[in-house]
Amino acid sequence: MKQIRKAKTAVWTTCPGRLVLGAVGLAFSVCAAGCVKQTDTSEKLRDLKFTVLEKEAVPDELGEVIEEEKEEPFKLSYTDQGVLYLAEGYGGQPTSGYSVEVNALYETEDAVCMHTTLMGPEKGEKTEEAVTYPYVVVQLEYIGKDIVFN
Repeated sequence: MKQIRKAKTAVWTTCPGRLVLGAVGLAFSVCAAGCVKQTDTSEKLRDLKFTVLEKEAVPDELGEVIEEEKEEPFKLSYTDQGVLYLAEGYGGQPTSGYSVEVNALYETEDAVCMHTTLMGPEKGEKTEEAVTYPYVVVQLEYIGKDIVFN
């Protein structure tokens, strides 16, 4: 089964249904508190083996969503046949020379955590004045846990 999930917050997770009586604001705050985990989830159990994919190797369905979302920062997860793809983009940047580095990708008791950094052009690097959209896509074995982007 293929599935693409888009995370607007630091964590992508499923929210158990809750019946909350009261004002809409109260209902939202209760559900949000139950759905979103802190980015410091728990102790690292192990580092995960992953592959950073070239643009051409990204599955077509995921690539289409990235293309639609690339102008703004995004965080996506995509699963297909036992494979998990994690994608994080930093939106439009003013010049060429930007890249995204994966600092860590590990498993905790509750989640898969990915830490990335936007890297700017090196000092003295020749750049072009054109908007670019740096992102990274990693591929790893599917793990049925929440995804945390830090």
